[in-house]
Amino acid sequence: MEQQRKEATERLLSRQGHHNLVPNEENGGAGVCDEGLVAVSNFTSILGLSTITAACITFGFGCAIGYSSPTQSSIMEDLGLSVAEFSLFGSILSIGSLIGAAISGKITDLFGRKLTMWILNLFYIGGWLAIAFTKAPWLLNLGRLSLGFTNGISNYLASIYVAEITTKNVRGRFTIIVQFLTGWGVSFMFVVGSFVHWRTLALLATIPALLQLLLLFFIPESPQWLMSTIRVSLKFYSYGSVPILKAQAKFGREKELEAALLCLRGDKADISHEATEIKDYVESLKSFSSEGILDIFQKKYVRPLLTVAGALVLMNLGGINALTYYSGAIFVSAGVSSMVGLITLAATQTVIGILGATLIDKLGRRPLLLVSSAGLRFSSFLTGVSFFLMDSDISPSSLHVARFVSSPSCMLTSKMYMGSYALGGVLPLLLLSELFPINVKGSAGSMCNFMGNFTGWVVAYYFNFLIEWSSTGIFFIFSAFSFANFILTATMVPETKGRTLEEIRASITHSSD
Repeated sequence: MEQQRKEATERLLSRQGHHNLVPNEENGGAGVCDEGLVAVSNFTSILGLSTITAACITFGFGCAIGYSSPTQSSIMEDLGLSVAEFSLFGSILSIGSLIGAAISGKITDLFGRKLTMWILNLFYIGGWLAIAFTKAPWLLNLGRLSLGFTNGISNYLASIYVAEITTKNVRGRFTIIVQFLTGWGVSFMFVVGSFVHWRTLALLATIPALLQLLLLFFIPESPQWLMSTIRVSLKFYSYGSVPILKAQAKFGREKELEAALLCLRGDKADISHEATEIKDYVESLKSFSSEGILDIFQKKYVRPLLTVAGALVLMNLGGINALTYYSGAIFVSAGVSSMVGLITLAATQTVIGILGATLIDKLGRRPLLLVSSAGLRFSSFLTGVSFFLMDSDISPSSLHVARFVSSPSCMLTSKMYMGSYALGGVLPLLLLSELFPINVKGSAGSMCNFMGNFTGWVVAYYFNFLIEWSSTGIFFIFSAFSFANFILTATMVPETKGRTLEEIRASITHSSD
C-alpha cells in the first residue's frame, strides 16, 4: 500500500508538470523544492466561497424555521386561521422535512452535492412565493410543505458537503459555522419579522437562494463524492465493417477528484497525500454494497447509528421546534413583549454561535455537546418553574410578586435555552458526516434525518395543545428528554477532533471486528 501511495504521488506531481521531486518524510510522501508544490492550506478563497455557498442554504433553513414565530398573530388575523389551523401551518414544515429526510441521503449520493443544491433552490423559492402571494390557507400550507422538503435535505447536505471539502484541522469549525447560519436565519426572521408585513418577509427570505444560485457556478464538487461515483464512458469499436457502441463503467473520477482538490487547496498545493488517502479508502469500500438501506444495520455501524439517531431524536424531543416556531407566543404567555423577546433571542444565538465556532476544534465535539445538553435541561426546567409560579393558586399580592419575578425569568431561561442549542445543536449532524463511510452515508443520513424530523413534527404540532394543558408540565418534559440526551452523550459519543474522515471511519470498522 505504501508503494502504491508513493507511485500515485509521483503520478500526480508529474501531471502537474513538476519533476524536481525531493523526498519528504515528514508528510509521508514526496515534496518539491523552490518553485515546486507547497503545503496544503487549511483555508483558501475557493474553500471560503464553497463554505459561504453551503451557508446560504442553512441560512434559508433558519428562515423557514423562524418564520412562523413573529408572524403568527398577523397571519391568523389576515387569513382568519384558528389555533388548530395555524398549528398545522407551523408543523407542516416538519411533515415536508420528513419527506425530504427520507430521501436526503440517497438523492445527494445520486445527483451529487452541487446538483442537489440546484434542485433544492427551486423548491425553496417556489415555497416562499406561494406563501407571499397566497389568498387561501391551502396554498399557505403547500408553500410551507415545499420549504419543509427543502429543509429535510439541506440540513444534511450542508454538513456533509462542508465536512468533505475541509481539512481535519478546521472541519469542525467550518461545519459549525455553516450550521450557525441556521441560527442567523432564525434571528433574521425574529428581528425583521417584528417590523415588516408577513408577505414582505416571505419575499425577503428568497434572497439566500438567489445568492446561492449565483455562487454555485464557482465552487467544486465534493472530492469524496467524485471518487465514490461510477462513471460510464461510451466508445465505438469496429467489428469487421459493423460499428459497435460499448459502455465501460469505472469506479471513481480521478481527474475530477484531483481538479477539485487543487481548487480547494490551492493551485500549487501538494494534494498527493490527501488524494491517495481518499482513493485508498474508497477502494477498500468497493466490496461493500451501497444500494440497500439494510446495510446500515451491520454490526460495525450499530453504535454510531444509535449515537447519531439518538442525539437527533432527543434533541428534537427536548423542544427546540416548539421554542423556535412559537417563541413569540411563549413570551406573550409569560407577560413579555414579543418583539423584545425575539430580538434578545437573536442576539443570544449570534454571540453563543460565534463562541461555539471558536471552541469546537479546540475543546472537541463531545465537551460542547455535553455543555449544550446540560444547558437545555436546566433552561427547560427553569422555564417550567417560571410558568409554575405564574399559574400557582396564591393570593393576589403574592401573585403580583410571582409575575414580577417570573416574567423576566422566563425570558432569561428562553435565552439560555436558545444559546445552549446554538452551542451544540448542530453537532449531531457533524457527527453524522464524520462517523459513516461513503458507502452507507446516504442510508444513515436518510434514516437519522427522518427520525429527527419525525420527532420534531410531533413536538411542533402538539405544542400549542400541550401548553394549554400545562405550560409547566410541557417544559418539565422537555427537560427530561434533554437530560436523557446528556446521558447518551456522556456514554456513547466519541471524540473526533483532529482526525481525518478516513481515520475516524477506519477506527470504527476496526473496533467492531
